[in-house]
Amino acid sequence: MAAVAGAPYTPASAEEVEAAHGAGGRGHDQAHDAGGHHTSMGIDSRKIAMWVFLASDCMFFGSLIATYLIYRGRAESLVEAGQGEGPLPHEILDIPYTSVSAFVLLMSSLTMVLALAAVQKGDPRGTRVWLLCTALLGAIFMGGQYFEFTSFKHEGLGLTTNIFGSSFFTLTGFHGFHVTLGIIMLLSLALLSFRGQVTQRDALNVEIIGLYWHFVDIVWIIIFTLVYLIPYREVEGAQSAAEEALRVIGRGFGFA
Repeated sequence: MAAVAGAPYTPASAEEVEAAHGAGGRGHDQAHDAGGHHTSMGIDSRKIAMWVFLASDCMFFGSLIATYLIYRGRAESLVEAGQGEGPLPHEILDIPYTSVSAFVLLMSSLTMVLALAAVQKGDPRGTRVWLLCTALLGAIFMGGQYFEFTSFKHEGLGLTTNIFGSSFFTLTGFHGFHVTLGIIMLLSLALLSFRGQVTQRDALNVEIIGLYWHFVDIVWIIIFTLVYLIPYREVEGAQSAAEEALRVIGRGFGFA
């Protein structure tokens, strides 16, 4: 401690030194609790990284959806020309069954919100319960998708049967892969919670996983609407828009 000009220097006592060190340690702990990874924008760098990843995933799924719309509308004419064989979309898609699966996945967004609310309140039991419920609903959705894929296979539709099968299985398969990754992350969080490593201070980790899960749900809503709900005869009208979207994406990546 600097001495005041003209006043005699008095060495600090051991108690004062210890108190000063304690205050510094508490300040460091408080800064760590507040995050410790904030950028100049005041947002945690981990959250920014997740947003960047989701933005790139938007481009990825956008290209897959545009490709599906283009080739689904041409599937019938290609089959008639001898390039592939049936069945075609309007002959095989089961809208009521997939609607139930979509509802299950949509409800998982609610349980994810409840898990985040629980960890923010410092409720470890509620955090574990809602994380496991979210993972369970995701697993039910994946079970439904597996049943749908095997049913299509038994009816003669495979990845190489026709252009519709190729684009359909690629689009929904990649979405299923994302859901599976989300389930693994949710179960990992639940396991850490059982070990006492997911506390109120770790709410940001749950929030980041929640962002990913909500993104996966939103993508499925779009896929469900475009793949299952739009009548087959109206898909051809969407081809020009899809082709233009692909050209825009290609120019964005420097391919055109």
